[in-house]
Amino acid sequence: MGDELEQGTELLELVKAAAGAGDLDGAQALAESIPLRQSRDQALVSLVPAWARAGRGDRAVALAERIRYPHNWGWAWALLAKATADRGDIAEALRFAARADDEARLCAVDGMEELLGLLMDVAVATGDHDRAAELADRVEEMARSRNPHGWCKPRPLAMVLAREALEGDFRRLDALLRPPSESAVRAGGSPCGWNLGEPGDQGTVLEGDLDASAASPVSARLLLGARDMACLLDTVDENADLDVALALADRAETLLETGDGRDHNVLLKSLTLLLARHGQVERAMVLTEGLDLDLSVAQQADMVGELARSGDTDGAEALAHTITDRRAHDRALIEVVRKLVLRGDRGRAEVMTRLIDDGWAQGEALLAIALGTARHGDLDAAETLTRSIACRGTRARALAALVELSEPPRARRLAAQVVVLGGWEAVLPVLERIMPRSVAVVADRTTS
Repeated sequence: MGDELEQGTELLELVKAAAGAGDLDGAQALAESIPLRQSRDQALVSLVPAWARAGRGDRAVALAERIRYPHNWGWAWALLAKATADRGDIAEALRFAARADDEARLCAVDGMEELLGLLMDVAVATGDHDRAAELADRVEEMARSRNPHGWCKPRPLAMVLAREALEGDFRRLDALLRPPSESAVRAGGSPCGWNLGEPGDQGTVLEGDLDASAASPVSARLLLGARDMACLLDTVDENADLDVALALADRAETLLETGDGRDHNVLLKSLTLLLARHGQVERAMVLTEGLDLDLSVAQQADMVGELARSGDTDGAEALAHTITDRRAHDRALIEVVRKLVLRGDRGRAEVMTRLIDDGWAQGEALLAIALGTARHGDLDAAETLTRSIACRGTRARALAALVELSEPPRARRLAAQVVVLGGWEAVLPVLERIMPRSVAVVADRTTS
């Protein structure tokens, strides 16, 4: 690669892959060989928690001490703190977390909110809930100060709000959803004390300057927008019990009714999926009634998938059959088939597949069944199923997946069929396992 930055990025990914495969010495040697200093630093940072998880805390600490650039120091110690907390060493985790916070305060850190969120995880893991609450306040304060016009950077703040909601604490969320007071806006102040300009900003509105006030009206939008609320619902719903889910749904529905209309459909989608996942299908369906037909049926198909993933395959199938749009109907049935396969109900999955008219969609369902059958050890039946897939591309993908699950003799035969159907690309990831040095031979012949 001629581009040094692009090369550094790719080498960083190789370092992570080597560490993930357990070759930490090789990963570190590769990291230290990266020419671009910033990429080399990032690679070494990624190895700090890897050494800690491998039980080599001394090596991890020594590596953290060697990180070159100050803006990476906070991340190195925070990642080390999290890995140490996961191993159960509370005292060391707290020490590393304190150092991470100190380093981050001294030098600007990219993704500071995310780093604070990581330190929150450490605080919770070590039982220091007061510290976790303090870090949550800092995340909120940072989100406000960096986004003065009501557009919060959602992910870190959503994680804070999700953690509190799961504990039954909605105070911070309700404060962010509370409309700004009319008196604050009329006085020229920012909603909830937000700073609408940097110190010395020429755009600052001065009291009594009516022309300037008219030219720069203070936004009265809520501090938490629809997209931010959607991010919260997506973050919390996997672990939320029904009471928490319904409490969040009520607040989201109120925001849909009282908000400024921005990102309405984004929030509506997250809300209906949350409701469907918790068995509130009728309420979710009512919410989709105001959408145009294309959006409505697409949302209903997504709801079928959520119902199926939550384990209610009967309800998911019933809802799928109510969808009048053929493409959305087929997509919904594919989701139900995939869930049935995971449950081991192959017979019912095959019956449902026959209800799908579209050839491509039926192939996707058969692909799911074939893979499930192969994972249960019946490779002959799985291979037979792939031959009933009409679409060549889908059949090639199915056979390529079977290659990964097969012993070398069968794998080589299936790989040859994949190449005939769809070329080399689909089998390249597994080719080295079934035919050692084959990738090198192919590369040599195509570049000679």
